[in-house]
Amino acid sequence: MELTGTVLAGPEYEPLEGRVVVEDGEIAAVEETETESTDIVCPAFVNAHTHVGDSIAKEAGRGLTLEELVGPPDGLKHRLLRETSREEKVEAMARSLSFMESAGTAAFLEFREGGVEGVEALDDAAAGLDVEPVVFGRETVDVLEVADGFGASGAHDDDFTAERVAAREAGKPFAIHAGEVGPDDIDPALDLDPAFLVHMVHAESMHLDRVADSDTPVVVCPRSNLVTGVGLPPVEALAERTTVALGTDNVFLNSPSMFREMEFAAKLFDVEAPEVLRMATAAGAEIAGLDCGVVEPGRPARLVVLDGDSDNLAGVRDPVRAVVRRAGVDDVKRVLLP
Repeated sequence: MELTGTVLAGPEYEPLEGRVVVEDGEIAAVEETETESTDIVCPAFVNAHTHVGDSIAKEAGRGLTLEELVGPPDGLKHRLLRETSREEKVEAMARSLSFMESAGTAAFLEFREGGVEGVEALDDAAAGLDVEPVVFGRETVDVLEVADGFGASGAHDDDFTAERVAAREAGKPFAIHAGEVGPDDIDPALDLDPAFLVHMVHAESMHLDRVADSDTPVVVCPRSNLVTGVGLPPVEALAERTTVALGTDNVFLNSPSMFREMEFAAKLFDVEAPEVLRMATAAGAEIAGLDCGVVEPGRPARLVVLDGDSDNLAGVRDPVRAVVRRAGVDDVKRVLLP
C-alpha cells in the first residue's frame, strides 16, 4: 500500500512531498518524490487522558464546581455511573470510541472507574474497534489483575501508598491526578514516584523543579481545566522541563477530539505547532509505552490521511500548523490502525 501527498515525517514532523509505503501493517519506507496528491499524511493521535465512562452524561452538570462534578464518591459523575446499567455504559463508551477512531485516535489512556467490572466493561465497548485502550483501573487494588496500570484520583482523596506498591509489584505503571484545584497535592503525588502526572494546573516553581529532576511526564487537559474553572496549566514551563502530552479528559465535559485539543493548546499557549503535534502523538505514545506517533520506517502504520483539498484545508501553506490549528474530523479522509 502507498499513501502519497505531504508527509509529516520523522520526530520533527518535517513536511515532505512523497509517499509512505506500508507493508503488513508497518511503515516500510518514507520516500521523497513528486506527487499530484494534496493529501496530508500524519501520525495517528494518542489521547493521553480520558474518562470515557462519562459518555453516559455528555454536557451534564452545568454550573457545578469541579468537586460537585467529579469529586468521589458523590460527585455528579459518580452518582450517574452508579445509576446507569452496565449495558448502557458499554453502549455509550462504544459510541465515543467509534468517534475517536474515526477522528484519527490510535490509542487512549483511560482512567477507568468501577474496579474490575469497569475495566471489563470498557474491554467490551472496545471490542471490534481498532482504537487501543490503555486502561488505568481505579478504586480497588485487585483491578491491577485486569488493567494496564492504576490511575489514582489525587493525593487529597486518599493515601495511595498501597496501590503504588501493588502496581510496582505487578510491574505496571501508577499514575495520579495532581495540582488540578491547588498545589497542595503535588508533592505527595510526586512522592509516590508516578509514571506520569495529570493536570498540574497549579504547579509552582518548586514543583516544576521536582518534575524536571525526576523526569516525570505530565499530561495536560487545558479544555477541561477551562470548563471546570480551575485555571490553565503552565504548558510552556512544563514543556521546557519534561515530556508533555495532551488529553481530552471527561467525555461529559469535552468531545474526545484531539483536533480540538490541539487547536486550543496551540492558540492559547506559546508552543510551536510541531511541539503541539508531538504532544498529541509521540508524547502520549511514549508515556503509554506504544511504538507509534512518528511517521518513519519500522513503526506501526498508525496513520491519519487528511484531505488537503477540502474546503477547510485547500490553500494551506504550512501543513503542520494546518493539522494542529485548523484541521478537524471532517477533513479526515482515511485512518489506518493496524
